[in-house]
Parts: sequence; structure tokens; C-alpha cells
Amino acid sequence: MGKCPGLYCGRVFFENQTWSDCGACPRGFRVDNSDSNSKCTECIQSPTSYDWLYLGFMSFLPLIMHWFFIDMAAKERSFTKEQVLLHVSALLEVVLSAIISVLVMEPLFSFNLYSCGVYKLSDWYTLFHNPAPDYKERLHCTQEAVYPLQTIVLVFYLLCLLLMMLVRPLLNRKFLKAGKSAVYCALYFFPILTLLHAVAGGLIYYAFPYLSIVISMVSNACHYSMKIDQSMKSLLKSSLLEMKNAVIIVGHWLILAYGIVSLRQHYALLALVPFPSIFYIITVKFTDPSEFRERDERNT
Repeated sequence: MGKCPGLYCGRVFFENQTWSDCGACPRGFRVDNSDSNSKCTECIQSPTSYDWLYLGFMSFLPLIMHWFFIDMAAKERSFTKEQVLLHVSALLEVVLSAIISVLVMEPLFSFNLYSCGVYKLSDWYTLFHNPAPDYKERLHCTQEAVYPLQTIVLVFYLLCLLLMMLVRPLLNRKFLKAGKSAVYCALYFFPILTLLHAVAGGLIYYAFPYLSIVISMVSNACHYSMKIDQSMKSLLKSSLLEMKNAVIIVGHWLILAYGIVSLRQHYALLALVPFPSIFYIITVKFTDPSEFRERDERNT
């Protein structure tokens, strides 16, 4: 009988002691390339810590976007009770969706997951590895070789969307009518996140620690740059005394810390978490455009 062609084509061994033809393994199974018959074996190993960190990254992406658009819709400088309520609602929606997503995956109603593991980038893109033996008919062996890392994220996004549509309109009607624009934005960014995961999930899997660091540093700089008063004293005061700014900055630090932890380097690097904020505040006087404008006016 021999091995099946291609990297992901396998055979299923039936109870009547017969084998199936070469093809895609069932969901939750993966071909054992060390087996002489390319047997599809059930995935019963546990996700690695890196896999869990990846799932965590994919979970807090919609949460960050929810909070950003809620904040943009409110437009108040400081937190109000209505804003806090909507932020908490978004948090609970995401957390509950994440819990349900884990519970509905194998094994059912357990916080453990069965995983096939990730061994190389091509595991995420089995569509591009369907073999054509002797350049004749192509064997279609497309499958989720990284089970459950693809489907669980898609299920999570769907649950987030459903819970938001059930809860948020009622809260917006009662507490913050302007918050409906945040719901409309979510109706746009969830399909975008879904498409991004479907197309670039494998690339994100290997790059999310660096993406976390970049997102944190860029958003931190953007947050400070939107302040009207760019003096060191004003930036320090707003960072320490204004609750809303302090919460946003701490959020940036947590994302940066998450990226550092995901890199699995020495934990001493966590001491660098406040560095981007401190660096911006110290060097802002050298980069503030108003300083250059005032200098040009004096020279003219």
C-alpha cells in the first residue's frame, strides 16, 4: 500500500481492518508521516504555552478595538460611569466568548484542549500542498493540520459578535447613545479580523510577540502625540494624575509585557516596560513641531 503522496495526505484505518484511500484526515486527526501507511492519528496532545499565548493575543485584539472605538464614540476627556459600564461590558463579552470557545472544543466542557501541534509554517496552509501524483489528478488533502488553532479563533470571533449584538444595543440605548457607533465599527472590524486570521494566521502565529511590542510602542507614541500640551511637565501630570490616561498607559505597558513574555526571553527584560513612555516624555522637547515653528519665527 505504501505512503501517501504529499505532506498532509493520509489514510483512515476502519474497524473492519480496511484502509481508506489517500485524502484529507478527519477534523482532529493528522497524518503520521513516520507511519508506513500514512495513518491519520487522533490529536490528543495538549497545546504548548506558546499556543496559549497565541490564543491570548488573538483574544485581546478585539477587546482593544472595542475599547478604542468606545472611547472614540464617547469623546469625553475623563471616564464617565457610562463609559466604564460599556468598557466592562466589552470585557465580559470577550471573556465569556473565550470561555465558551474553549468549552465547545474537544474535549467538550473542559478547559483542556486537544491539539495537533504546529511544526512549520506550511501546517497553516495545507491548501497549497495538495499533491498531483504523476502530474495527473490532484489529491485534495486540505485540512486543519494545526487543530484547533484555526477554528477556535473563528468560533471566538463569532461568539463575540453575537454577544455584542445581544447586550450592547440595550446598554447604548439606556446609557450612551453615542456608543452605537462603536457597535457599527465592530461590525466592520470583526470581518476584517476574521479575514486576517484566515489568510495570515500562520504568519501571525510566529510574529505575534513582535506585533505585541510594535503595537504597544506605536500606540503609546500616538497617545502622547495627541496631547495638545507637549511639555514634559504636562505629560507627566496627565500620566500620573488623570485616571483615563493612566489606565491607557498601563494598558500599553501590559501589551508590551505580554510581547516580552511571549518571546520567552529572560524576565528581567520586563523592567524595560516603562521605557517607551519615559523615552517619549524625556525627548519630546526635541521632536515637538511647535519648538521648530517658534525657532523659525524668532529667526525671521
